[in-house]
Amino acid sequence: MTPPPPPPAPDAVAGSPRGLDLEAFAQWYEGERPGELAGPLRGELIAGGRSNLTYTVTDGRRRFVVRRPPLGHVQATAHDMGREYRVMSALAGSSVPVPQTYASCPDPDIVGAPFYVMEQVPGRAIRDAQELDALGTHETERIVRDLVAVLVALHEVDPDAVGLGDLGRPAGFLGRQVKRWGQQLDGSRSRDLPDADTLVARLADHVPPDGAPGIVHGDYRLDNLLVDPAASGRPVLAVVDWEMATLGDPLTDLALLVVYDTIASLGGSDTGLVSNVSLAAGYPDADTKLQWYAEARGRELPDLSFHLGLAYFKLAVILEGIHFRFTQGQTLGEGFEAIGEAVAPLLAAGLDVTRDLR
Repeated sequence: MTPPPPPPAPDAVAGSPRGLDLEAFAQWYEGERPGELAGPLRGELIAGGRSNLTYTVTDGRRRFVVRRPPLGHVQATAHDMGREYRVMSALAGSSVPVPQTYASCPDPDIVGAPFYVMEQVPGRAIRDAQELDALGTHETERIVRDLVAVLVALHEVDPDAVGLGDLGRPAGFLGRQVKRWGQQLDGSRSRDLPDADTLVARLADHVPPDGAPGIVHGDYRLDNLLVDPAASGRPVLAVVDWEMATLGDPLTDLALLVVYDTIASLGGSDTGLVSNVSLAAGYPDADTKLQWYAEARGRELPDLSFHLGLAYFKLAVILEGIHFRFTQGQTLGEGFEAIGEAVAPLLAAGLDVTRDLR
């Protein structure tokens, strides 16, 4: 016998933000979590999202967050909403702070793409050096110390203990990363990038042996954390943006964090699309963050030249993908016109840091 349809959801207001049909969303959510919506929905795109689209939605009583992939051109292995939802749900209750998850929809026909719903954490994502400068050097160091401490906590999680033992294949992880990001570049290639071809070939020729595996976030940086500087305890309230999470070499997270903090010196933050927090007074340098990480894990770090080169290449590919979507008219928001200019400096830095690979 066919079950009766769920009761109608509260009417969603007209004027849904682009990419999120609030009426269709409300109908679906009522079927997933009956009776939770208190009234008509209002939603807005959160400014600053440059990959997946993130919306705040309210029913007049509470707010929550909806995440979906970008519009238009999407790589086959990117923007995995189910992965984000699964990882955050698994890490709930661990030493890694994550938002509470509510529901996930793999059906692309509801709003045009898979999506999921999570709580709106009261913290803020810090993207600009001026935000840290306003807090002072002591608070800036405290936040970055916690940034590193949370990364250590993630890498100490036993994947099997939280049900993520099958999240990825650690064996051969680094070699597959080189191949994957090379393929991602080919999928968004719209112009000649000879340094990219040189760098990916060099990385492929110098893949180091597999290290001890762990859960890898894949895009770990300050503005992927929600922070409350006024908190009496630790300032980091939640880690978000888990679309690239997998099992593999945790040092790839550490190297990417270092690379993100060098972008401002390369001019990449001039676009306004990449954080320049490392320019804040009192922001710890790369060596300090690496030392904190090594001390917390109780181990000496190996040479990270390959990992840093891979991080530069990965970030260049990500920005090239955003540039491609911009040229196709498939980005939402402002400031995308200069994003392509950051790609060449990243590739050049990747070539420089890997020049002595043997």
